[in-house]
Amino acid sequence: MSGKKSAEPSPQSIARTNRQRLAAEEGTRAMADVERQAVDVRKNMARLRELREAKEAADATLQASLPAPTLTKRKRKLTR
Repeated sequence: MSGKKSAEPSPQSIARTNRQRLAAEEGTRAMADVERQAVDVRKNMARLRELREAKEAADATLQASLPAPTLTKRKRKLTR
């Protein structure tokens, strides 16, 4: 028999397992952070949209309250 199996894992396999476990934990934290940032961005977009819509409504109200501009005809120059 060429392969000898021991009951204890080798130091390399322990290190590999630890690296994989740490990478999985870090990935989970990174995904949670990305999701949290996405929620913050959506909240900010909603806040800015509300401000823009309120400003547009105020501008429309102001435009409606102003008198309509009077149109004047252009005078033609007489050329001889």
